[in-house]
Amino acid sequence: MTAMSIRWFGGPGQPPGICEVPLETFTTAVGFLRSNGARRIGILGTSKGAEAALLTAVRDPRVDVVVAMSPTSRVWCNVGPGHDGAHHPYRSSWTWRERPLAFVPLDDSWSPADTDTGPVAVRGWYEQSERTFAALLPAAEIPVDRARADLLLVAGGDDAMWPSLRSAEELAQRRRSVGAPVRVIACREAGHRPRFPGESPATPSPRFRYGGTPEADARLGATAWPHVLESLRSLRGED
Repeated sequence: MTAMSIRWFGGPGQPPGICEVPLETFTTAVGFLRSNGARRIGILGTSKGAEAALLTAVRDPRVDVVVAMSPTSRVWCNVGPGHDGAHHPYRSSWTWRERPLAFVPLDDSWSPADTDTGPVAVRGWYEQSERTFAALLPAAEIPVDRARADLLLVAGGDDAMWPSLRSAEELAQRRRSVGAPVRVIACREAGHRPRFPGESPATPSPRFRYGGTPEADARLGATAWPHVLESLRSLRGED
């Protein structure tokens, strides 16, 4: 089995932030693997990487498996600046064939409940933005019902970055509505950063609260790991 990890923002010729990143960045990588002998392709992504993985699978039928960790069910605005160095006005995180995908912006009237200078939980920012821009949600939904790939979704109910478990359930419902395969692995007490067996606990951030506890994050990772291995084995045609 061959694996590759690609840089998709912040590199030469790329936007410095997650701002109008071409999904062709990922489909080109899929093509590279296929041209070098890979018969089946899987993509694993976490958070914004999960957003990219799901969108790539929707657009590229060569993708056989997606493992989406702490996913979102819709396209969000940029995180960081674009090629022009600007953070605002908000733009889509992604483009396809040089056209930006429909997205949900963030409501900048939001302020965190905690007014101290410690790490901030931004989940409420995303939830408020969903309410503020409710009319934009349908166009920004990730249409995973169109993806040929098998989906494995891993999420924690105490995710403090965005509501990934609710998003995973929404994605799963879209799949089930068309009889497409999907599996959700969840832990209500885990946060945004599940840890697989052998991984050390996530390093605390001075900027963000991620939710969960080291024990719950490890429990979610341990529960998900056999299913991740099963998905990877399926790429080799193993039982």
